[in-house]
Amino acid sequence: MRNPILQFFALITTTLLMASWVQAQDRLKPFVMASQTDAPFEEVVSDTYERLTDSDFRVIGEYRPYASAAVLVITRRDLQTAALETDTSVWIAALRVAITENGDVTEVSYVNPPYLAAAYRLEQSLDHVTNDLASSLGTETTFGSNKGLTAKSLGKYRYMFGMERVDDTYDLAQYPEQAQAVAAVSAGLADASNGVTEIYRLNLDGDTLLLGVAMSGGGDDDNKYWDDSYQMSVVDFQSPRQTAYLPYEILIRNGNVSALHMRYRMALHFPDLSMMGKHSFMTLMPSPDAIGKALKQVAEGVGDSSNADAGPKSSPST
Repeated sequence: MRNPILQFFALITTTLLMASWVQAQDRLKPFVMASQTDAPFEEVVSDTYERLTDSDFRVIGEYRPYASAAVLVITRRDLQTAALETDTSVWIAALRVAITENGDVTEVSYVNPPYLAAAYRLEQSLDHVTNDLASSLGTETTFGSNKGLTAKSLGKYRYMFGMERVDDTYDLAQYPEQAQAVAAVSAGLADASNGVTEIYRLNLDGDTLLLGVAMSGGGDDDNKYWDDSYQMSVVDFQSPRQTAYLPYEILIRNGNVSALHMRYRMALHFPDLSMMGKHSFMTLMPSPDAIGKALKQVAEGVGDSSNADAGPKSSPST
């Protein structure tokens, strides 16, 4: 006859292991590693583009933030429909796929749809999008956080007490009409002195426009804190690379211009980043205000005198 005490402890051990496994399955991480290859970088970019379009994703923009890194921004109808569900779900409309040379390999990775769906408070999981991305690009593992976060915690996520959540956005400008807001932001993006340029624009409906932007400080130390390349040199120092954090988005909705706050957006994609040290949020302490100021200039159409009469109702602080 088996020892009942040993049976009891075996049952407890099995229960704990199962509970740990279930908890692990319930946790989500911000990025998916699709594949790693030794093929030439440009060949991988081209192949990734073809795989996406063959799977009915539409590539609406390509961003080369620095050498040997490319981000393909994708969308399709189901993503756009999901984006209009709630006030905070709009940011899911465009997903990002990155191709990055990292040492001897080229990595293909993308943002994890269920992770962002939970964070942006969608009413659906986007399993169909996840499955199609996995089928077209592959899925080796998820990464970007050691333990990951639960869907429940992502819905109310902030890095620490007092910091922003998903609905605590930069309020950049407000215009009487959507067309005036679009005209002003377009003028701001066309003004080269801003250092903020357009990568893509996605009309979700007549009153909702999502834009992807590149931010470059031009190598100037005074402007480095809102520079994409500088920020990534601080936070994206581990393997695999998290290049699919880029690019940043601007939302124009019903004449209001906004963007996710950097203290929320970066923390969401780099949840394990330390507060102190060389590769930390403290190193980028001036960045939230610098990004808010740069995007605010764009939102106010700086450099476009013809839009002065249709200017914003107010210039809210960031």
